[in-house]
Amino acid sequence: MRQRVPISQIMSKELVTLTPDQSLYEAERLFKKHHIRHIPVVEGDKLIGIVSYSDLLRISFADMTDSEEEVTSVVYDMYTIPQIMAKTPLTVTADTSIKEVAEILAAQSFHSIPVVDNGKLVGLVTTTDLIKYLLEQY
Repeated sequence: MRQRVPISQIMSKELVTLTPDQSLYEAERLFKKHHIRHIPVVEGDKLIGIVSYSDLLRISFADMTDSEEEVTSVVYDMYTIPQIMAKTPLTVTADTSIKEVAEILAAQSFHSIPVVDNGKLVGLVTTTDLIKYLLEQY
């Protein structure tokens, strides 16, 4: 296996992002449209948080009583992106090695890490990216 390969080699660079003023309805639409599970929240090109599809599911199921659509509407109207996002997520730089990122993700309970260079969001790496990379090695 190659040593010191930078995360920039496998990270996603074409990012779908949210802003703090967008709705949870919009977040859900983006998750489903792009078949993704993590969306960085930005102000301009500055990362301020990250929302996972699990975050949406967690708040939707928390108040499950009647029909699923009614509950989702009520819950999505009660919360905002800033209320459910992970604020100030752990980040890495584009030159961080794939091994270092794998070690971080293996030790944590989250499944993606934003890649930030000079204060600007430049990518996102997920556990899926790491698994695909590992499979290419065999």
